[in-house]
Amino acid sequence: MSTVETHPASRRRSALVIALFAVAALGAALIVNGWQRYAPPPQPSAAQGLAPAPSGAASAKPSPTVTPLPPATPTRVRIPVIGVNAPLTGLSLQADGHLAAPPEADRNLAGWYQAGITPGSAGTAVIAGHVDNAQGPAVFYNLGALKKGWTIDVDRADHTTAVFTIDAVQAYAASSFPTQQVYGQTVDAELRLITCGAGFDRSRQEYLGNVVVFAHLTGSTHR
Repeated sequence: MSTVETHPASRRRSALVIALFAVAALGAALIVNGWQRYAPPPQPSAAQGLAPAPSGAASAKPSPTVTPLPPATPTRVRIPVIGVNAPLTGLSLQADGHLAAPPEADRNLAGWYQAGITPGSAGTAVIAGHVDNAQGPAVFYNLGALKKGWTIDVDRADHTTAVFTIDAVQAYAASSFPTQQVYGQTVDAELRLITCGAGFDRSRQEYLGNVVVFAHLTGSTHR
């Protein structure tokens, strides 16, 4: 397994796009084992998507941004409204250029791209998680049920908790994934949560794309 600490920012953005499809492929293969026992994961409604804006940019954030936090390793992601309280593991690039997904055997585990932005710092941080595994629903199974204005907490190793407010929840087909809109870097501290979704093709036994949560930093607390 390789890392990309010394790679330029453009290479990192490219790696994240590859990572998206790596996570999608894992989730697609695993739902087959639990499809008859569990309902399909919820998908976001059009009302929760990004509002139209000039030049395809995201609309203005509904709540104010705050000063980004210094870099610190994230340790846990918590979204109480959908029952998420999961430890975070660092994810690195494999030798083939794909981002290693979180271990699939642990349903309550998510991963962050450790060669990128740490959640709460200036820029776009990324956390990925499985939608399901062979035993059933996994950590991000209910990601599509989130709504604008709800919050996400990310605990960090410096004993701070970065609080993010959700701007949008969007499903994207793999064939039309908006790379720059999702992964483009910003001056503010932003967060993307990603899992499989956008429908399921039973004949091909795979998800059609991904669910992405867009959020931005609106506060922090000390633990």
